[in-house]
Amino acid sequence: MASVTSSYNPREIDNTGEIPGRRAPLITGNQTYSSVTEMVCRVAEDPQPRIWWLLFGMSSLTAVMFLGLIGFLIYKGVGIWGNMNPVFWAWPIVNFVFWVGIGHAGTLISAILFLFRQNWRTSINRAAEAMTIFAVICAAIYPGIHVGRAWLAFWLLPYPSLNLWMWPQFRSPLLWDVFAVGTYASTSLVFWYMGMIPDLATYRDRSKSPLRRFIYGLLCLGWTGSSRHWLVYEKAYTLLAALAAPLVLSVHTVVSFDFAVSQLPGWHTTIFPPYFVAGAIFSGFAMVVTLLVPMRAIYKLENLITLRHLDNMNKIILATGSLVGLAYGTEFFMAWYSQNQYESFTFINRAFGPYWWAYWIMVTCNVISPQLFWFKWFRTNLVGMWIVSIFVNIGMWFERFVITVTSLSRDFLPSSWGYYRPTLYDGLMFFGSFGVFLTLYLLFCRYLPTIAISEVKGVMSAQDHADHLQAQVAAELQGKDPHAGHSGHGH
Repeated sequence: MASVTSSYNPREIDNTGEIPGRRAPLITGNQTYSSVTEMVCRVAEDPQPRIWWLLFGMSSLTAVMFLGLIGFLIYKGVGIWGNMNPVFWAWPIVNFVFWVGIGHAGTLISAILFLFRQNWRTSINRAAEAMTIFAVICAAIYPGIHVGRAWLAFWLLPYPSLNLWMWPQFRSPLLWDVFAVGTYASTSLVFWYMGMIPDLATYRDRSKSPLRRFIYGLLCLGWTGSSRHWLVYEKAYTLLAALAAPLVLSVHTVVSFDFAVSQLPGWHTTIFPPYFVAGAIFSGFAMVVTLLVPMRAIYKLENLITLRHLDNMNKIILATGSLVGLAYGTEFFMAWYSQNQYESFTFINRAFGPYWWAYWIMVTCNVISPQLFWFKWFRTNLVGMWIVSIFVNIGMWFERFVITVTSLSRDFLPSSWGYYRPTLYDGLMFFGSFGVFLTLYLLFCRYLPTIAISEVKGVMSAQDHADHLQAQVAAELQGKDPHAGHSGHGH
């Protein structure tokens, strides 16, 4: 039925095959309700492994460097970046779009798959939701610093100004981003927090430290697990999922309007909204795989985050990667079909101009590398899928770079053409944003439930749980202690 597939990890069980007449189990290892609770809670209760401290030290130092560079930017000005005429939009906009896209998988896994009752989301939704929040935090930093005068970034917010205008420049796409990202961040945060309430109550009840018990008690809002609490919780969770689902389409659509509403060749195209949404889901799922493969190995969660979960995510990466490749081809076709010489030149320049290397890195990483997921043996190979997920994120960053820089570097006037070269500060600030992201994610793993305990138990068959419990008790009764089977198995 289920077999060990990996010689390098004896805990790895292949549950990707379908069994005639029944579904393959989502949770492996003959788990009971109590063993699921133990497995998730010990991530926060046990001392963190050495690799966690190493990663946390490196990421926190990188985050501090990022904050220091922001201070240096405010002190010196945006001249420290490589922005030049005509490339006034460069790495800050590229990084902003990249981080907003990373956050899309969390909402898709949490909201849309929940509404469609896809039970395989339960083991990965919590980590994906956390990734969404932290990616949006990284994205929100860039509109504040790429405006030039960071101390005037409050102009992006609605406030009663002296000129009686609620918004200083409502026509600016930057203000549309404020609406989109602000709505996305607030809804995702509430959705993520509400889903954790039952599990925070479990942490509260298991805490031995009075301080931790007090903090978790505040965070779980007095949860008792009564039928009324569950009824209200499930109604609210469903409503929030229905509210969050349209954000998957709307947020990156609005971000694509930053480009599509302009008159610049290569930007002024109606394919951008679906193209950006597909790319965002593509990069978001790749980042989830990048984070979950090491996390499940570090915390020994292979029986909860199984190969079937990873296999399903890799199928979505394959599907969305193929959509992105179709969008690349459609752009070239429309440039030729339109007979617009400026549009045609822009796309030929992308593929064969000065930035040809960036374009072909993008195509290789985004279109070619995911095609390996057609093969099941590769979709279930941990090392292979992790490498491809990193390639996808590299390719999606280069996609935003190609869209932004190649269209700006060669516009309508050859006399204004230029070649954009990023500076050391550009690279260090982008690298530093990863430090912020990983620091927040590692703290999440340390103090909050990384897997939705209550939801995982909900998809486990009650009969399977009873069978596993009965078999376990029978096995223990055959041992030396006939009463051993009665300890630690209640729920």
